[in-house]
Amino acid sequence: QVQLVESGGGSVQAGGSLKLSCAGFEYIFSRCRMDWYRQAPGKERELISSISSDGTTSYAESVKGRFTISEDNAKNTLYLQMNSLKTEDTAVYYCAVAAWGLGVCDRNYWGQGTQVTVSS
Repeated sequence: QVQLVESGGGSVQAGGSLKLSCAGFEYIFSRCRMDWYRQAPGKERELISSISSDGTTSYAESVKGRFTISEDNAKNTLYLQMNSLKTEDTAVYYCAVAAWGLGVCDRNYWGQGTQVTVSS
């Protein structure tokens, strides 16, 4: 059974940095995309960054230029480097892995989330 595990969350002051990690996807053989989502209190879960199987990355406008998604294939680990953190970045952060299913890249596997708290 696939179990994604995020780590690296914590509390930091505004302007600081954190690096999140996500492991456990090495047995998702047909993965096509890996994502980072976040959910702030009282808000819907939002997609903030993706990396496709060809290495193409994308970012939500709210994090563009501050966050960097990357993957270490040797370690089977997905990362999210978060710099210049703002209080509005406070949320639970989730990694998700999409896999091919019937020709569509949409079968998602989720981690349990890691809390990031940014204080002013």
